[in-house]
Order: sequence, then structure tokens, then C-alpha cells
Amino acid sequence: MGILQDVQNEGLAGLEHNFVTGKVEDVVRWARARSCWPATFGLACCAIEMMGAGGSHYDLARYGMEVFRASPRQADLMIVAGRVSQKMAPVLRQIYDQMMEPKWVISMGVCASSGGMFNNYALVQGVDQIVPVDVYAPGCPPGPETLMHAILTLHNKIETGEIMRRRDAAGGGAGLVVEQLDGTTGAAQPVTLGSR
Repeated sequence: MGILQDVQNEGLAGLEHNFVTGKVEDVVRWARARSCWPATFGLACCAIEMMGAGGSHYDLARYGMEVFRASPRQADLMIVAGRVSQKMAPVLRQIYDQMMEPKWVISMGVCASSGGMFNNYALVQGVDQIVPVDVYAPGCPPGPETLMHAILTLHNKIETGEIMRRRDAAGGGAGLVVEQLDGTTGAAQPVTLGSR
């Protein structure tokens, strides 16, 4: 009964924020957050965990992401899962460039985020040297729970508009780091990104 009285007293201003009284910008952000279609870029063992997240046990379909796109022109989220070799870097950048705007990147695992234990000339020491990264999912490999946490963090930041503000301020990716939630370590361990 309280809502009806608010509407009688204040008109449409008395309604809580909803699709009728919301701003178009908020509705667009809400739609973007709930319609991310990932282009997979599985390169190593992290890709197995990403496939596990897409399976029936973890069910990414409840976020509208059940179909991993093979064509970059149909995708707006790139999940870089695993280490990136110097030979693969131009291919990764080409796929990123072909994705539709706005586009997002999740760096999955320490190998994609910082080169991991492979500190040599053959591997890129952080995918953020190739594409702007929005969310870092730590772990070696991060489990499906950590990937889903990274995806939900991305959805939340898209919906609130914070991710675009962070991207504009940084001149690239938002650089959010999530906690590792898969239980492989005793405590949450965010990845250290060094000077990047």
C-alpha cells in the first residue's frame, strides 16, 4: 500500500527506479551486462577450467552466456585462458580488433596475466601488453568458481558504469582483480601485476 500512496502523493517520482522511470543509459547498461557473448581464446590448461564453467555443473547459461562464439564479430567478451606466445599475440590482437564495441577482456590465470612461471622470450609477459584487460582472474589454473566470479564482477561494473569510467581514466582496460574462489588455496590471493 505504501507504493500506491507514494504514487498518489508524488506522481511518477514516487515509483521506485524501474524500466519505466529509469534512464535509457541505465537500461542499456543493464542489457549489456546480461548479454555478454564470449569469444574463447583458450591456449593452455586454463581453457579446461573455462570449458568446465560452461558445463552443466556450473551453468553459465543462467547469465546468458551459454554459447561461446567462434566468430569474433558475434562476440563482445574475450576470455584469454592460458599463456600467450609471441607467435599467437598478433592473432589475439586481430581477433580483439574484429570484436564488436563495446568489448571486454578477462585475463584468466597467472600465465595470461603476468607470464606466470614462464619468464622467457617465447611468451608474452602479460596479455595487457596486447589488449586492454578489464578483469584479472588469478590462479594456476583458476577454477570455474573464480572465472564465474570474474564474469559477475565484470557484469556488475558494466551495469554500474564504473568500468567505462575506469577505462577512460586508465586509457585502456579497467584492470580489476578478483579473489580466487576455487578453494585451491587457503585464502584469497589476488595476482600481483607489478608496474603495469
